Amino acid sequence: MSEKIPVTVLTGYLGAGKTTLLNRILTEDHGKKFAVIVNEFGEAGIDGDLIVGADEEIFEMNNGCICCTVRGDLIRILDGLMKRKGKFDAIIVETTGLADPAPVAQTFFVDQDVGDATRLDAVVTVTDAKWLKDRLKDAPEAKNQIAFADVIVLNKTDLVTADELADVEAAIRAINPYAKLHKAERANVDIAALLDRNAFDLDRILDIEPDFLEAGHHHHHAEDVRSISLTVPGDVDPEKFMPWINDLTQIQGPNILRSKGILAFKNEPRRFVFQGVHMILDGDLQRDWKDGETRESRLVFIGRDLNENELRRGFEACAA
Repeated sequence: MSEKIPVTVLTGYLGAGKTTLLNRILTEDHGKKFAVIVNEFGEAGIDGDLIVGADEEIFEMNNGCICCTVRGDLIRILDGLMKRKGKFDAIIVETTGLADPAPVAQTFFVDQDVGDATRLDAVVTVTDAKWLKDRLKDAPEAKNQIAFADVIVLNKTDLVTADELADVEAAIRAINPYAKLHKAERANVDIAALLDRNAFDLDRILDIEPDFLEAGHHHHHAEDVRSISLTVPGDVDPEKFMPWINDLTQIQGPNILRSKGILAFKNEPRRFVFQGVHMILDGDLQRDWKDGETRESRLVFIGRDLNENELRRGFEACAA
């Protein structure tokens, strides 16, 4: 049992702060080496580029959602990792924001080879204090992610009042009164409280999903949520981009569940990394563009009723 590799499944709705938490885990001085498997909603994702742990091994799965179409890919990656045992201490699986964690967790129990070599340590769910109550009304995935969690990170607590925070915590507790809950700003939770906790409780999961150990569980996403990936070769002009993205998200923010991007700004040697959830935007200059790295600007929007042609024209008009 002790020789099994611990696996943490990191889940949470779009924009909750999963990648921020993952980067915190990978950059803190804990002396452990992780293998990271990242699944992203959308065929041309950028999450892999947003992970800062340069020494980690990152495996990306962008051909569909981990909980349905690419679960076979997950098993193949895990099988490959097992052949390299000893080169890492633990595995972290970051799901898409729309993933149902149940079939992902199920993989570690119904696949014999995976189950023999790995141990599901915990399902860690990141939630957004600002938007969670809205998502509980229109996104069943958000509720499933909370229900399935062993550990919950209630993130972005600095964006709400004390009363709002109490309301959202009560909403979480109404769904899952058992999970350990940690409040955080910018995912600043103690990593020791998340990893190697041996927190996954199969008995509790069987109470809420009696058929959990039966193969064939399948999940369908809301069909109205889609991902749009846009690329501008070369640089964009920040004097054009900033007003455009601000106006766009103020007007269409209710439909934009998530936006993110890596941009090459004119006359700027560093990459500008941009993150957004509805109307709230954040971004800063990060590492330098590397020698030989193609300078290009990429954006991903995930949401409902998005006009791809309009978004493309607007972004292309920001070209330097």
